[in-house]
Amino acid sequence: MMEGQSWFQRFKDGIQTATKFKRETPDGLWFQCTECKTTSTVKELKKNVYKCPNCNKHIRIGSHDYFDIIFDGKWTEYFTELKSVDFLEFADLKSYQERLDKSYKKTGLHDAICVAKGKVGRKSLIVAAMDFKFIGGSMGSVVGEKIAKAIDMAIEENTPFMIISKSGGARMMESAFSLMQMAKTSAKLTQLADAGIPYLSFLTDPTTGGVTASFAMLGDINFSEPDALIGFAGPRVIKETIKKELPAGFQKAESLLENGFLDFIVDRADLKQRIDDLLTVLNPPNATDKTVVQKK
Repeated sequence: MMEGQSWFQRFKDGIQTATKFKRETPDGLWFQCTECKTTSTVKELKKNVYKCPNCNKHIRIGSHDYFDIIFDGKWTEYFTELKSVDFLEFADLKSYQERLDKSYKKTGLHDAICVAKGKVGRKSLIVAAMDFKFIGGSMGSVVGEKIAKAIDMAIEENTPFMIISKSGGARMMESAFSLMQMAKTSAKLTQLADAGIPYLSFLTDPTTGGVTASFAMLGDINFSEPDALIGFAGPRVIKETIKKELPAGFQKAESLLENGFLDFIVDRADLKQRIDDLLTVLNPPNATDKTVVQKK
């Protein structure tokens, strides 16, 4: 750069660093918190169960991350053969099949929910955890079917069941078939309740739309991570509808707890112990540890 020449003038004159000489922070090494802007290493973040070491903001994580945090080291995933199908041949800017193929390749997941079984404090638990990175954690036919199959497994094995919700709502590309999953999952949870099997509903950021209007709020115990967005329609839509300013913290977990929609809020660092405590109180006395043979 010429002496006395400003950065603005340098850009204006077309004097820019060639791409091959640019140096960017490698992916997967550093993380900057969106809340406090503090930069930390990914290693530090992972050691702190994916919370900002400075402000304790809970970072969005995936289903397998939750499995690693909750279970006693080993867990087995089920129903991985189920994959969504573009049976309506839906298309907007892209076809639904294109979006599915892109999500499969980008995330390595089969859909927006994964089901696993493991032990928490040596107590068996079946967990269905949602992944927001797969088409916004949207609820489609496969999400509903995996939850239904997981509930059948829980009833057969007399094992407590837990859903970790993280979703933008129903999957519009499946139209009414997506909305049907609200009734389907709610009906299956009734069967679980009739069998006397505990159901824990853990809501994370964000839990919205048809997921909130169905299985996410039907737990024997409903609890959440701090600062999670929980609601049906988003704050912007509600504000535009009622033409009024919304209260501070509207639809945040802390507000829902204050108004009786949640039983408690738990820090991710304490999540495993809290689940262990709940299972100690709620676990059926005759719970078995049989291995279910996965149906193809």
